[in-house]
Amino acid sequence: MEMISELFWLFLETVLDVLPIAGIIFGFQFLVIRKPIPNLKKVLIGLFYVLIGITLFLLGLEQALFPLGRLMAEQLTDPAFIHEVKSVADVFDWKDYMWVYLFAFAIGMSTTIAEPSLIAVAIKAEEVSGGAIGTWGLRIAVALGVATGIALGTYRIVTGTPLHYYIMAGYVVVIVQTFFAPKLIVPLAYDSGGVTTSTVTVPLVAALGLGLAETVPGRSPLIDGFGLIAFASLFPIISVMAYAQLSEFRVRRNRKKHRQEQQCAHDEETR
Repeated sequence: MEMISELFWLFLETVLDVLPIAGIIFGFQFLVIRKPIPNLKKVLIGLFYVLIGITLFLLGLEQALFPLGRLMAEQLTDPAFIHEVKSVADVFDWKDYMWVYLFAFAIGMSTTIAEPSLIAVAIKAEEVSGGAIGTWGLRIAVALGVATGIALGTYRIVTGTPLHYYIMAGYVVVIVQTFFAPKLIVPLAYDSGGVTTSTVTVPLVAALGLGLAETVPGRSPLIDGFGLIAFASLFPIISVMAYAQLSEFRVRRNRKKHRQEQQCAHDEETR
């Protein structure tokens, strides 16, 4: 009964949150465009499904993903787990948290691969580019960027270094890459940083950061616990442009090799 009651109130909160969005859409449709909505019945049924889905998703966050992320952070930073030491102060060294970095990398990789928004963007990118941008190539490039960023973000929490140093350095790299990366990939790379911060990645990453900041000695959950999502948004931009630059380099190298082979074949014929 407690679960049903919580689900009911959460559904009402979701309705209140979605109501302004629906009001704007229907208001523009009827008052500005002044045309009826095609298949209104299907639209209303779909809207109801959206409300149910958001409600169940929010309940799942509270019941599973947030507690799971904190639990993993607590277990991986437990002194009994790290070299079986007795005092927390004895493990206050960034090298003792290697399993945390590995877990952060793995969770960043897996959640990004499963991210619905990234899948949608990758499919559309492949359609628009005529196959020049592969779906799996883009997804793996983004996932590697997110995984690297989250692993580096957990290192920042453990060491307590200022967040803005990493972000400033990262955006310097992004700016430099923007001038040298293929123009086709630059807008997509910037969008890839945004699609990673969606339904699957954010809950686990946020819970991991808060749990890590609560368990690492000398860290503040408010100051150090947040910021991992910034890493998850920044590093995919770098990785996608790097992927495009490497692909372009390989194409140029193959073309150069092919021209050299043709030149050698031509020289042999002339002899």
